[in-house]
Amino acid sequence: MATARALSMCTARHLVLFRSRCRAPRSLAGWTNFRGLATSTEGTLRKTGLYDFHINNGAKMVPFAGYQMPLAYGNVGQGASHAHVRTDAGLFDVGHMVQSNFRGRTATAFLEWLTPSSLTSLTPYTSTLSVLLNEKGGIIDDTVITKHSEDAYYVVTNAGRRDRDLTWFKEKLEEWNASERAQRGKVEHEVLEDWGLVALQGPAAAQYLQNLTSFDLRELTFGKSAFVPIQGFNLHVARGGYTGEDGFEISIPPSQTTDVTNLLCNAPVQLAGLGARDSLRLEAGMCLYGNDLDEDTTPVEAGLTWVIGKERKETGDFIGAEGVRKHLKDGPPRRRVGFIVDGAPARQGAQIYSSPQKELIGVVTSGIPSPTLGKNIAMGYVKSGFHKKGTEVDIDVRNKLRKAIVSPMPFMKPNYWRG
Repeated sequence: MATARALSMCTARHLVLFRSRCRAPRSLAGWTNFRGLATSTEGTLRKTGLYDFHINNGAKMVPFAGYQMPLAYGNVGQGASHAHVRTDAGLFDVGHMVQSNFRGRTATAFLEWLTPSSLTSLTPYTSTLSVLLNEKGGIIDDTVITKHSEDAYYVVTNAGRRDRDLTWFKEKLEEWNASERAQRGKVEHEVLEDWGLVALQGPAAAQYLQNLTSFDLRELTFGKSAFVPIQGFNLHVARGGYTGEDGFEISIPPSQTTDVTNLLCNAPVQLAGLGARDSLRLEAGMCLYGNDLDEDTTPVEAGLTWVIGKERKETGDFIGAEGVRKHLKDGPPRRRVGFIVDGAPARQGAQIYSSPQKELIGVVTSGIPSPTLGKNIAMGYVKSGFHKKGTEVDIDVRNKLRKAIVSPMPFMKPNYWRG
């Protein structure tokens, strides 16, 4: 995504900059425990450009991935916020994510070295989920890569992996640019520091955003992006998200983040925080790095084989290819699967046993009571052979074995706009 030029601003009379008009309804529900995701002491936590906006809107702030982030707003519970995104629309601050540009005549080849994805075949302004791999094929991070052209890419990576990712990018860029592979042109990396990123998600999201733009959003199908005029702002808008619902992720220059957010959060849109985001993504079968993915897990084990380009599975020259190909050929020793759990919900770290043998076969990596389904859902890793749909297992929940069934993911049908 190009560095922003001076863009026209909405007039102040249309926006309230410090006391936001955005309000969340009053309701109560349970909370997800995010203590395990805190990564820094309060004094060293970063803030997104919307920190004051969150405080003015009554957000409960918690440590997450090195940032102070909103868990929820006012006394709106996780369940109510989750349900509103499923039925109407919610707005999430995801400005903690790291936004980057990669440019140069060999940018496609460079990113195909860092990832196993087929970027050459992507059409302009199309995105793909991918993974950064270490030398053994383990997942350094999961990422969304948007191709603007053969020599320009917009890449979003996780906040909790910021230091690891940026160091990796720097090391590999230096190696690439000093090699013969960069003879046609070196690659440059730009981090979009302090840029805003918000996610407008839910079945009412498209109509709400359409009312703010002359751009026909029906042309912007799932996985596509464009620069869209929104009430005088020209913003990079990508159709997709982390909830399983139709929606948009909107990148915003630092000076415009609060103004644009105020435009996007009026009724029927409600502000939503980490609590709802976690339950929504788990119902959609999506991974959270640090819980469900790590550097000791290959994309084959993680059920992400689909991100590996078809022609690259055998011949692709990407970092970690040997480890990935071994799992593709021989099968992985374990696999990520979903579960429906009887009784109490299984949380991260709960051990999984075969039934009735009681052999330890795996561990839960994420688990919640599903607000939408009214069932306890979880995902985790089990030994290969125990991963088939319908397999009965036992999960240790608070020192009591609970019956569970291996279930396909996503747990609910996605509602993406595909035209």
